[in-house]
This record gives sequence, structure tokens and C-alpha cells, in this order.
Amino acid sequence: MFDYKFKTLLAVYETGSFTKAAKLLALTQPAVSNQIKLIESELNIKIFYRDSGILTPTSEGKIVIKYARRALGLYEKMNTAIWDEKNHRKHISVGITHTAESNRIAEVLARYCEDHQDVRLTLITDSINNIYDRIKTYDISFAIVDGRISESSCNSILLDTDSLVLAVSNNSPLARKSMVTIEELKKERIILRLPDSGTRNLFVSHLESMNLSIDDFNIYLQVDNIATIKDLIRGDFGVSVLAKSTCMDEVRKGKLKILPIENLSMIRETNIIYPSDFEHIHLLQDIVKIYHHIEGQFEEDESYSAALGGNEHENY
Repeated sequence: MFDYKFKTLLAVYETGSFTKAAKLLALTQPAVSNQIKLIESELNIKIFYRDSGILTPTSEGKIVIKYARRALGLYEKMNTAIWDEKNHRKHISVGITHTAESNRIAEVLARYCEDHQDVRLTLITDSINNIYDRIKTYDISFAIVDGRISESSCNSILLDTDSLVLAVSNNSPLARKSMVTIEELKKERIILRLPDSGTRNLFVSHLESMNLSIDDFNIYLQVDNIATIKDLIRGDFGVSVLAKSTCMDEVRKGKLKILPIENLSMIRETNIIYPSDFEHIHLLQDIVKIYHHIEGQFEEDESYSAALGGNEHENY
């Protein structure tokens, strides 16, 4: 079973203090110190060293912490699985990147739960790197992410493809154009997501393929939240490069305009990623089916609206 000493170790690492860890775990500070010493004695290593009063893991300590997290994740997963078996339930945590969260994924997962009353899903939004780490430690069961898989320990299923576009306000002079050139884009005040964003990295990689740099553009604001970026665009505070799927609701309502950028065909994938020992492949297959069913309905509605709009225009 899971050794409680390693839970103490993780508490010390996460709080950065023996005293704070003791308070968190309702132990005395000497008890916490003794448990860390026992681990060090068993493994014949030193886990932490102090630098100006700050606890920092040694290289060996980082290894112990990494595997302690995985062991704790497995232990908690085992307890959840036992409870689920007794109560005929399934609890599954789903990681989701910020961009993927902004499309129809939430509706797809909600519909799945409607059809499977024995399943309880928990959605956890995080960066792609943190999601990979949390899959390794079994903190999440699978994830829906934007971009291609870059972790060899995970498998993937392609859910959809998307493209990056330039989003501008209705009042922008660019809104009257059918596309924007690189030179025109250089003159704009640009709002981008943070450097660890998959959307931003895809934009940067395409610029580099054209021997351009992100520094050639006026990136005056960096924002992590996509909804905030769209609000800023609508307020004429700048333009942004975003996934087309995240803008379509605003486009349909006439709140934003989107444009392709000349010579930048920025295609992006949305993938389901999961560890090789994931036990519920049928669940992922059902999610894919629901997603494509909803997408099919959406495309039919769009075609109908476009045809109706055209007829109204002709009658007018």
C-alpha cells in the first residue's frame, strides 16, 4: 500500500516548508522531519538542501518526488475504482486545454453523461504541459487537447481539425477585407495568448517557416483567457490570432469578424490523449461519435441559415 511518508514528502515539497507541511497534515514539525529522514535513510540519499532558507530538492530528490506523485495517484485511483465497483459508478477526470475548452467539448461530455447515468466526469482545465504531467501521475484519466501529441507515453485519437485566423472587431478597417497580409498585420496592435499556449506556438512556428519572428509584430498585450481576448477585440483594443472554432459563436452573432492571413495556412488538430493502460476505450469512441453527431447538426444548421439568408436577400 502507499507509504504515508511519501505523502508527507509531497506536502513538504508543495508547501516549501516542514512547518507548513506539519500544519497541513496535522502533525508536529519533528514528526515531519523524522519521516523525511527515514526516506533519506532508506534510499541513502539527501532529498532537500537549503538555499537562503528555501527548501530545494536535490537531483535525487526530484526523482523521488516524481515517483511519489505517481504512486499517490495510483493509490487514489485504486480507492476510487474500488468505491466505483461497489456503487456501480465510474468517476473519470478529464483534462482539457484552454482552447479546446472553448469549443463544443463541454456539450459533448454533458451529453455523454446524460446517456450514461453511471458515469461522473470532472473537467480540469490546464496547460498542455501540466496535462501531460497529470496523466503520468494518474491525476486525470484522459485529456482533450489542441495540437499534436508530443508525449511518447500517451496514445491519441484525432477528434477534429481547426485553423487559426485573425479575429478583428466589426469597426476595424480590416473587417472589410477578405484577407489580411503580413505587412498589414505588422501595423496592428496584437493581443496574443501566453508563450506556453499551443495556439501561439503554432502561429510562431509558421512565422519562423517564413523567416519571420514574433518580434517583428507589435505584441502589446498577452492574455491567457480566450474570452477576455475576444472582449478586448470587440472593444477595439487590438486584434488577435485565435482558433476559428473559438470565434464562431461571436461571428454568427455578428460580434466579430475573422480573416485568413495571407501565406499562413495554420491548421491545428484537436486530439484525445490517454495513457496506454486506459481501460475505457469505448468511452472515448462514444465521445468521438457524439462530437461528430453534434458537428453534423451544426453544419446542417449553418447551411440552412445561409440558404435562408440568401433567399431573404433575393426577396428583398
